[in-house]
Amino acid sequence: MGESIRVLLVDDQEMVRDGLGALLSSAPDIELVGEAGDGLRAVQLAAELRPDVVVMDIRMPGMDGLAATGRIVGTPDAAGTSPRVLILTTFDLDEYVYEALARGASGFLLKDAPARDLINAVRVIAAGEALLAPSVTRRLIDDVARRRRSGNLRPEAVSALTVRELDVLRQVARGLSNAEIAEELFLSEQTIKTHVGRILAKLEIRDRTQAVVFAYENGLAGVVGEEH
Repeated sequence: MGESIRVLLVDDQEMVRDGLGALLSSAPDIELVGEAGDGLRAVQLAAELRPDVVVMDIRMPGMDGLAATGRIVGTPDAAGTSPRVLILTTFDLDEYVYEALARGASGFLLKDAPARDLINAVRVIAAGEALLAPSVTRRLIDDVARRRRSGNLRPEAVSALTVRELDVLRQVARGLSNAEIAEELFLSEQTIKTHVGRILAKLEIRDRTQAVVFAYENGLAGVVGEEH
């Protein structure tokens, strides 16, 4: 395996940090490089340590996880890259989850998910994928984005996409991986990867997660269960 995935853990509860930190450190390909108990400290450590992934709680004293996510993602290094943020949340934070994604988070994980899911989530986020696959997650984003959609329409960006790119974007919004989309659309995985790259470039967005947000805001993704 290559270099370890460097992780910064952010949660205001020390006991939670201890538990999550021990879990993350148990993975051979993950290195826990720092911990923070509030958003401001998270921003400071992210700038100092330049982790690959920040595992971020939302509700914290002082600067919350939403503001911290925006600051971290919006402060790239000299190479133009910034840490990717994985939000930890609960079902009652639907609006916060959407805000976090809109501010640049790469996905989120429910706090009651099995422990192994956290390790997998960090790996998925570090690899540049969006952690939006579970059906409950897609419904959550769909519900919130539908309420906000009218103020975030970008018809000119939609019209810039080809019919095939729109097809691929709709599948991305469903939470499918490149391999799954390739199977769905009867194309090669490399072709799908190329289409995704072009979509991100045309929409001027940084990753698949933002593509999902764009798709929901602009009515390009139906409620889960409506698509074939």
